[in-house]
Amino acid sequence: MEAAQLGNDLEKVLITEEQIQQRLQELAEQIDSDYAGRDFLVVGVLHGALMVVADLTRKLKSAVEIDWMAISSYGSGTKSSGVVRILKDLDTDVHGRHVLIVEDIIDSGLTLAWLKDNLETRGAASVQIAAALRKPGVQRVEVDVKYVGFDIPNEFVVGYGLDYDQKYRNLNCVGTLAPHVYGG
Repeated sequence: MEAAQLGNDLEKVLITEEQIQQRLQELAEQIDSDYAGRDFLVVGVLHGALMVVADLTRKLKSAVEIDWMAISSYGSGTKSSGVVRILKDLDTDVHGRHVLIVEDIIDSGLTLAWLKDNLETRGAASVQIAAALRKPGVQRVEVDVKYVGFDIPNEFVVGYGLDYDQKYRNLNCVGTLAPHVYGG
């Protein structure tokens, strides 16, 4: 779905499809270099990272294995409590494996910090993180993210895997919704 198809539902485009694809190519080259000669597992975090994993892994020259986790942190409303529940676990044993977690967006960092610790306790040889988007200054815990696509302002964004009410994930860019869409 292109931005023009949303009419006045989209307030502004923050990152275009072209910018996303160019940055993912740069990240893929860096990942290929860093993991040269090593077998590694890409772990995508459902549902938001679906687009990022698909596009990033197709740009890699390395043969990789891909697996998925779905995790939920719950609390009051839209705020993460840091209490994490696994909704879909990995099918792959990570013991002794190099793992690259691929995430759509990092804001509080609570869920991602939990996931990294979880995979390390399962005996992963190493665990690194790649994220399409990061909101600097809003993290509640420090998470070392080795590969970052874009730093963005602290705004609610949709597109490229990110949703509002399970919609807009298939938007080919990242943008903000107009207030009338969510009653703001």
